[in-house]
Amino acid sequence: MASSSQTPHFHLHPSKSKPFHRKSRNHRNVNFHRNFGIRKLILRKSQGLSVLSSSSSSTHFSNSQLHGLCANGKLDEAIKVVASMRELRVSVDEDAFVALVRLCEWKRAHEEGSKVYDIAMGSMSSLGVELGNAFLAMFVRFGNLVDAWYVFGKMSERDLFSWNVLVGGYAKQGYFDEAMCLYHRMLWVGGVKPDVYTFPCVLRTCGGIPDLARGREVHVHVVRYGYELEIDVVNALITMYVKCGDVGSARLVFDRMPRRDLISWNAMISGYFENGMCCEGLELFFAMRGLSVDPDLMTMTSVISACELIGDGRLGRDIHAYVITSGFAVDMSVCNSLTQMYLYAGSWREAEKVFSRMERKDIVSWTTMISGYEYNFLPGKAIDAYRMMDQDCVKPDEIAVAAVLSACATLGDLDTGVELHKLAIKARLVSYVIVANNLINMYSKCKCIDKALDVFHNIPRKNVISWTSIIAGLRLNNRCFEALIFFRQMKMTLQPNAITLTAALAACARIGALMCGKEIHAHVLRTGVGLDDFLPNALLDMYVRCGRMNIAWNLFNSQRNDVSSWNILLTGYSERGQGSVVVELFDRMIKSRVRPDEITFISLLCGCSKSQMVKEGLTYFSRMEDYGVTPNLKHYACVVDLLGRAGELEEAHSFIQRMPVVPDPAVWGALLNACRIHRDIKLGELSAKRIFEVDKESVGYYILLCNLYADCNKWREVAKVRRMMKENGLTVDAGCSWVEVKGKVHAFLSDDKYHPQTKEINTVLERFYQKMREVGLTKTSSMGEAEISRDEIFCGHSERKAIAFGLINTVPGMPIWVTKNLNMCESCHDTVKFISKTVRREISVRDAEHFHHFRDGECSCGE
Repeated sequence: MASSSQTPHFHLHPSKSKPFHRKSRNHRNVNFHRNFGIRKLILRKSQGLSVLSSSSSSTHFSNSQLHGLCANGKLDEAIKVVASMRELRVSVDEDAFVALVRLCEWKRAHEEGSKVYDIAMGSMSSLGVELGNAFLAMFVRFGNLVDAWYVFGKMSERDLFSWNVLVGGYAKQGYFDEAMCLYHRMLWVGGVKPDVYTFPCVLRTCGGIPDLARGREVHVHVVRYGYELEIDVVNALITMYVKCGDVGSARLVFDRMPRRDLISWNAMISGYFENGMCCEGLELFFAMRGLSVDPDLMTMTSVISACELIGDGRLGRDIHAYVITSGFAVDMSVCNSLTQMYLYAGSWREAEKVFSRMERKDIVSWTTMISGYEYNFLPGKAIDAYRMMDQDCVKPDEIAVAAVLSACATLGDLDTGVELHKLAIKARLVSYVIVANNLINMYSKCKCIDKALDVFHNIPRKNVISWTSIIAGLRLNNRCFEALIFFRQMKMTLQPNAITLTAALAACARIGALMCGKEIHAHVLRTGVGLDDFLPNALLDMYVRCGRMNIAWNLFNSQRNDVSSWNILLTGYSERGQGSVVVELFDRMIKSRVRPDEITFISLLCGCSKSQMVKEGLTYFSRMEDYGVTPNLKHYACVVDLLGRAGELEEAHSFIQRMPVVPDPAVWGALLNACRIHRDIKLGELSAKRIFEVDKESVGYYILLCNLYADCNKWREVAKVRRMMKENGLTVDAGCSWVEVKGKVHAFLSDDKYHPQTKEINTVLERFYQKMREVGLTKTSSMGEAEISRDEIFCGHSERKAIAFGLINTVPGMPIWVTKNLNMCESCHDTVKFISKTVRREISVRDAEHFHHFRDGECSCGE
């Protein structure tokens, strides 16, 4: 049996019920009333009145007065009269109580209603049907089911109205099981037959659970008691069946109706839409129009939503035309539905036309436009719409704020994001988890991860999206170690979804956390989550980035492969400088009839570039359009890199000048890197000039220029570039390397002096340095102070510590896998080559750009 999550804990036995949370009723001392009454009697005698003869007339007058006050809606005065009547011990008629209770209900006077209830229960041991029903209706209207249940138990007898009111009250507040129990109790214990008002309420309850078996049972009762022709009851049957997912039975009931009203048509049409049967629903709509039944607002909004779901733009425009000719275009809800239909069909310009013609716009109108712009990848327009909404004095709700925050995240608009954060705090919208989640996303993408963490920690009830957002944000800000810590914390309370696992796998891939990645792989196989989605490719990418190409190949061969799968393998071999393998893999991809995309050719051109395969690379570049791919700036940058690495610097420069599009900093950056490799200062300075005209904030280009000058012993120029960086507020990330030992990832910073094994690590490294000096391999003595400083800043040598830690804590012969956030310097490269030869171990280092596999003193990058 389905049960409500908010079921109150009490029994369905009115005779055993006790009032919940009710204060004990204290009656005043009887002597007080008696003395007060004596004074009244003396007063009346002094006026020549006989109290004994006026007792009944006084009661009649007070009740009449009470009736009059209730009829005129004077609740406060009526309450005072009742209070004085109680003090005078004048009895209140049941009819007067009924009138007063109904007035309290009409005025939504909760406190006064409770006061009247206390007075009534203080003067009578049980309630009659009429007064009990009045109290029932009042408490149910107020949502106070506890007192309603107590009233129900105090009634000496109950009629059908009593049962209907209480069943309806429980159903309305979501206590569906209790409502059904009351219905069955009414039938078998109360001895009351249901009526035309009972069945719609009970059937709505069955649909709310949903419980098809109970719904069919109630359907039998409908037929048994002869209500199968009552249109309201049959409409409720249709609604119940569609809510329970039995559209066939709903249609059967609908087709057998001797007469139908508009509610019947709406129930069946919307029922089709709710169950994903949009075409059938639209067919029924057209059948309704064929029978000359005019739709209402509910019909039109449902039909417009169906056009949105099936993505039929032509049908949507036809429905729009019908909306205009039938006069529905003036209704705000219909216009909102039309706007949403066009936006989610990608026709945002049509949506703008509908929106601009609306005479009145509510918060739903503005929110629809803002969310629609964001859906259509128009974040700038989304923020503009928010500004216009603010000028229109419409206060945003949580949906609007979340949508604008998403647009800010896309654009990196931190100022607007902070402004929205302040608004959300002021309007108390930050308590909505959807707003908090988008704040995390916005701050993460704007590189303010600490603020994102503050928002995350202040969410009282975090959902899966909250955890996923902070894990992805930490990964985006290169704090992958923390991302994996948060991932482990999340698994203690919530089950991660496919997006969470993808974010965690990306963090594993970044720092080489192979064991954690394998744990996620095992979780995926055990639960089956995301196997039909993008998760297999995330797993493939993790194994490739962790250097486990054999496992990656096994995974690749055991799954359905799309273009992303091929691109991951192509990128993996390209990073390793294995151009011939990349070309062979590309040919296999074409034979497998997988259509290459832009990323495919980037990997292909990079692989050719790193393997000096200039002719092959240029051939593939010229054939791109044969595969339906138009070259973009990234492809042009790859060709410049291809020519530049091969030493054809002038040809690379000429290629840039012949480009059909304006080169961006990345294109000039490829030429600058080639100039660094071949030590061409003149062309390198020209490239740097072109870069800094457009981009003065990317640290990587300053590092390339510094390295060019340093390699050419231009230390004054190195100092100038360093000074430019300082003036622009640019800093280089501290060098950090990660190594996984016995399933645990260890991180090492360049200046790390606090690791528990620091002393042992330094001792091991010093021994290697000593041996290198003995064989004349170290260049430290010949390096100037500026050159050493450059290597410390732009490399940090953190990988040496990670490798030494791996050597200390693993058995001889075991390969060591290190991941680094910066590029290796030449000094580290030579040092690791020497270590691999000395200890006879394979050492793999993946830096920011390359994958270095050291073995017997040689590196796979080919220097």
